Amino acid sequence: MATFISRSPEDTQRLGETWGKSASAGLVIGLTGDLGAGKTELVKGVARGLGVTTRVHSPTFALIHEYTDGRLPLFHIDLYRLDSPSQIISAGLEEYFYSPPGVTVIEWVERAAQWPMSNGGGTGPETRYRNVTLETLSETERRITYTYDNSGT
Repeated sequence: MATFISRSPEDTQRLGETWGKSASAGLVIGLTGDLGAGKTELVKGVARGLGVTTRVHSPTFALIHEYTDGRLPLFHIDLYRLDSPSQIISAGLEEYFYSPPGVTVIEWVERAAQWPMSNGGGTGPETRYRNVTLETLSETERRITYTYDNSGT
Protein backbone atom coordinates (compact mmCIF):
# COMPACT_ATOMS: atom_id res chain seq x y z
CA MET A 1 0.00 0.00 0.00
CA ALA A 2 1.23 3.49 -0.81
CA THR A 3 0.16 6.95 0.31
CA PHE A 4 0.39 10.22 -1.59
CA ILE A 5 -0.48 13.63 -0.15
CA SER A 6 -1.97 15.94 -2.76
CA ARG A 7 -1.91 19.66 -2.04
CA SER A 8 -3.87 20.71 -5.13
CA PRO A 9 -6.04 19.38 -7.96
CA GLU A 10 -2.92 19.59 -10.15
CA ASP A 11 -1.03 17.27 -7.75
CA THR A 12 -3.89 14.78 -7.95
CA GLN A 13 -3.92 14.99 -11.73
CA ARG A 14 -0.15 14.47 -11.88
CA LEU A 15 -0.46 11.24 -9.86
CA GLY A 16 -3.17 10.03 -12.24
CA GLU A 17 -1.08 11.04 -15.24
CA THR A 18 1.79 8.89 -13.97
CA TRP A 19 -0.58 5.92 -13.72
CA GLY A 20 -1.99 6.59 -17.18
CA LYS A 21 1.46 6.73 -18.78
CA SER A 22 2.38 3.31 -17.38
CA ALA A 23 -1.06 1.69 -17.82
CA SER A 24 -1.71 -1.26 -20.05
CA ALA A 25 -4.97 -2.79 -21.20
CA GLY A 26 -6.81 -4.67 -18.48
CA LEU A 27 -6.17 -2.20 -15.65
CA VAL A 28 -9.19 -1.46 -13.45
CA ILE A 29 -8.89 1.35 -10.90
CA GLY A 30 -11.53 1.52 -8.17
CA LEU A 31 -11.97 4.89 -6.45
CA THR A 32 -13.52 5.50 -3.03
CA GLY A 33 -13.93 8.93 -1.44
CA ASP A 34 -16.46 11.52 -0.38
CA LEU A 35 -17.96 14.08 -2.75
CA GLY A 36 -15.29 16.60 -3.65
CA ALA A 37 -12.39 14.37 -2.58
CA GLY A 38 -10.77 14.51 -6.03
CA LYS A 39 -11.88 11.32 -7.77
CA THR A 40 -12.64 13.02 -11.08
CA GLU A 41 -9.39 15.02 -10.87
CA LEU A 42 -7.51 11.73 -10.61
CA VAL A 43 -9.37 10.41 -13.67
CA LYS A 44 -8.46 13.57 -15.59
CA GLY A 45 -4.82 12.78 -14.88
CA VAL A 46 -5.16 9.15 -15.96
CA ALA A 47 -6.76 10.39 -19.18
CA ARG A 48 -3.92 12.84 -19.80
CA GLY A 49 -1.38 10.05 -19.20
CA LEU A 50 -3.18 7.92 -21.77
CA GLY A 51 -3.09 10.79 -24.27
CA VAL A 52 -6.83 11.50 -24.18
CA THR A 53 -7.50 14.99 -25.53
CA THR A 54 -11.28 15.02 -25.05
CA ARG A 55 -12.55 16.97 -22.01
CA VAL A 56 -13.05 14.59 -19.07
CA HIS A 57 -16.02 15.14 -16.77
CA SER A 58 -17.93 13.07 -14.25
CA PRO A 59 -20.36 10.52 -15.73
CA THR A 60 -22.73 10.72 -12.73
CA PHE A 61 -25.85 10.96 -14.87
CA ALA A 62 -24.62 9.00 -17.90
CA LEU A 63 -23.02 6.27 -15.68
CA ILE A 64 -20.14 5.82 -18.16
CA HIS A 65 -18.05 7.95 -20.49
CA GLU A 66 -15.79 6.28 -23.02
CA TYR A 67 -12.74 8.11 -24.31
CA THR A 68 -11.16 6.49 -27.35
CA ASP A 69 -8.75 9.16 -28.57
CA GLY A 70 -5.80 8.06 -26.39
CA ARG A 71 -3.28 5.25 -26.81
CA LEU A 72 -5.78 2.98 -24.95
CA PRO A 73 -9.53 3.40 -24.48
CA LEU A 74 -10.53 4.87 -21.11
CA PHE A 75 -13.83 3.77 -19.55
CA HIS A 76 -14.86 6.19 -16.79
CA ILE A 77 -17.70 4.81 -14.67
CA ASP A 78 -19.57 6.52 -11.82
CA LEU A 79 -21.68 4.27 -9.58
CA TYR A 80 -22.96 7.08 -7.32
CA ARG A 81 -26.59 6.82 -8.49
CA LEU A 82 -26.71 3.03 -8.31
CA ASP A 83 -27.86 1.49 -5.05
CA SER A 84 -27.14 -2.19 -5.56
CA PRO A 85 -24.96 -4.62 -7.50
CA SER A 86 -28.07 -5.79 -9.38
CA GLN A 87 -28.49 -2.25 -10.76
CA ILE A 88 -24.88 -2.35 -11.96
CA ILE A 89 -25.61 -5.59 -13.80
CA SER A 90 -28.88 -4.20 -15.22
CA ALA A 91 -26.97 -1.17 -16.53
CA GLY A 92 -24.55 -3.51 -18.35
CA LEU A 93 -21.49 -2.10 -16.62
CA GLU A 94 -19.94 -5.33 -15.33
CA GLU A 95 -18.31 -6.01 -18.72
CA TYR A 96 -15.91 -3.15 -17.96
CA PHE A 97 -14.88 -4.70 -14.62
CA TYR A 98 -13.03 -7.71 -16.07
CA SER A 99 -10.20 -7.53 -18.61
CA PRO A 100 -11.27 -4.30 -20.31
CA PRO A 101 -9.66 -3.62 -23.71
CA GLY A 102 -8.28 -0.42 -22.18
CA VAL A 103 -8.34 1.12 -18.71
CA THR A 104 -11.46 1.29 -16.54
CA VAL A 105 -11.75 3.77 -13.67
CA ILE A 106 -14.74 3.31 -11.37
CA GLU A 107 -15.85 6.09 -9.02
CA TRP A 108 -17.80 4.94 -5.94
CA VAL A 109 -16.47 1.39 -6.39
CA GLU A 110 -17.71 0.43 -2.92
CA ARG A 111 -21.18 0.13 -4.46
CA ALA A 112 -19.87 -2.87 -6.40
CA ALA A 113 -19.19 -4.83 -3.21
CA GLN A 114 -19.21 -8.29 -4.77
CA TRP A 115 -16.59 -7.48 -7.40
CA PRO A 116 -12.90 -8.12 -6.75
CA MET A 117 -11.72 -4.53 -7.10
CA SER A 118 -13.86 -3.48 -4.14
CA ASN A 119 -12.11 -5.93 -1.81
CA GLY A 120 -8.62 -6.24 -3.28
CA GLY A 121 -9.01 -9.52 -5.18
CA GLY A 122 -8.62 -10.37 -8.85
CA THR A 123 -10.04 -12.70 -11.45
CA GLY A 124 -7.11 -13.59 -13.63
CA PRO A 125 -3.66 -12.60 -14.85
CA GLU A 126 -5.01 -10.27 -17.56
CA THR A 127 -7.03 -8.13 -15.11
CA ARG A 128 -5.18 -5.87 -12.69
CA TYR A 129 -6.90 -3.90 -9.96
CA ARG A 130 -5.78 -0.82 -8.11
CA ASN A 131 -7.91 0.20 -5.14
CA VAL A 132 -7.69 3.89 -4.29
CA THR A 133 -9.09 5.83 -1.34
CA LEU A 134 -9.15 9.63 -1.40
CA GLU A 135 -9.58 11.40 1.93
CA THR A 136 -10.08 15.12 2.42
CA LEU A 137 -7.57 16.46 4.95
CA SER A 138 -8.25 20.16 4.44
CA GLU A 139 -9.65 22.47 1.82
CA THR A 140 -6.57 21.90 -0.35
CA GLU A 141 -5.04 18.63 0.91
CA ARG A 142 -6.03 15.05 0.10
CA ARG A 143 -4.58 11.77 1.28
CA ILE A 144 -4.59 9.26 -1.56
CA THR A 145 -3.96 5.70 -0.42
CA TYR A 146 -3.68 2.97 -3.01
CA THR A 147 -2.71 -0.61 -3.56
CA TYR A 148 -0.47 -1.63 -6.37
CA ASP A 149 -2.21 -3.71 -9.00
CA ASN A 150 -1.47 -7.43 -9.02
CA SER A 151 1.32 -6.95 -11.57
CA GLY A 152 3.25 -4.90 -9.00
CA THR A 153 2.97 -1.56 -10.84
